[in-house]
Amino acid sequence: MNLKQLAEELGLSQTTVSRALNGYPEVSEGTRQRVQAAAERYNYRPNTRAKGLATGRSMVIGHVIPASTQHEMVNPIFGDFIAGASNACAERGYDMMFTRVEDGDEEAAYRSLMAKGSVDGVILQGPKVQDGRIDLLNRIGLPFAVHGRSSNVAAPYTWVDVNNTSSFRRATEFLLDLGHRRIALINGLESMDFAKRRRDGYLAALEAAGISADSALMSSQEMTEVSGHHQTRDLLNGDNPPTAILSASMISALGVRRAIEEAGMKMGKDISVITHDDDLSYLKNGQDVPIFTATRSSVRNAGRILAQMLIDRISDPLVPAQNALLEAELVVGRSTGPAPVA
Repeated sequence: MNLKQLAEELGLSQTTVSRALNGYPEVSEGTRQRVQAAAERYNYRPNTRAKGLATGRSMVIGHVIPASTQHEMVNPIFGDFIAGASNACAERGYDMMFTRVEDGDEEAAYRSLMAKGSVDGVILQGPKVQDGRIDLLNRIGLPFAVHGRSSNVAAPYTWVDVNNTSSFRRATEFLLDLGHRRIALINGLESMDFAKRRRDGYLAALEAAGISADSALMSSQEMTEVSGHHQTRDLLNGDNPPTAILSASMISALGVRRAIEEAGMKMGKDISVITHDDDLSYLKNGQDVPIFTATRSSVRNAGRILAQMLIDRISDPLVPAQNALLEAELVVGRSTGPAPVA
C-alpha cells in the first residue's frame, strides 16, 4: 500500500496522513492515532526517499569514525548502542550512515556531510573531558547528540549519559561497608569523560571514609580483557595488594577474573570485584545469579533515548537541548564478599 491508497482508505488528504505519521504538531492527537493504527493494520511503510524529498531532509543519521577508533565498530558496547539507536531511527523513518576518516580529518568530514546534505544530524561517541567536536558542530549548525558528556564544555548540547560519578561512589561504598580498605581502580582512559567521572566517584567515597588514595592502586588503560588481566596481575604481585578491585568495564573484568584465578585465588572470597555492566546482549553477566557485582545500565536503552532526542531536535530546531542522566543499578553477584582477615 502506498501513501495515496492509505489516504483514500482513511478519507484524508495525503498531506494530512504524511504529517500525522511524521509527528507534526498541527495534526490532532485523534487523527494521529487513527492514521498510525491504519498504517500498522495495512503494514504501510513510508518511502524514505519520497519522505526526504517532501521534507527537504536526507532522513539519515550519521556517525564519523576516526581511523584510530575504528576498532570500536566491533566492540559489543558500540554494537548494543547502535542496536538501540537504529531501532529508534527506524521507528521514525530514519536510516544510519557510518563514515570512516583519517585521524585529524573529522572537522572536514562534518563540514562535508553538512554541505552535501548527506545527513540530518550526527551522533558523537566517546566524548573527552575537553571535546572540540561539540564546539565545532555548534558553530557550523549541524544537529548532533552526544553519548556521554564533556566536563569542560559549558555550551548547551543534547546528551545522554550514565551517572558515572554516583555509580562508582556507590560501588566503592559497598566495598567499604564489607570492610575493604585496599580498593583498586582499573579504569578506562582518563582523557575520556566517563572514566574521569568514575575516578571522581571512587575518590569521593574514599575521602568520605577517611582513607587516603593510593596511586599504586589506580590505573588507566584501554578497556580490554588483556589490559584487565595485566593490570590485575601487577596489582596482585605488588608488595601490598588490594583486597578489592573496581573495574570500569565488563570486558576488562573478564581479564581481572582470569588473573585472580591464575594467582590461585577465589573471586568473592580472597578478593572482591565490582564492574560496570552495560547489560550487553551477547555478554551477559550470568543468568539467575550475576557473576559479577556490578553497576548496571543498559547501553542499548541509552542509544534508543539519544536517537529519539536527536530526531526531535532535527524535527524542531527550536527545541532546547535535552539531557538524560541515567542512574545505574547496583546488582549484587558472586564476586564480592567481606574483606579477608589478615
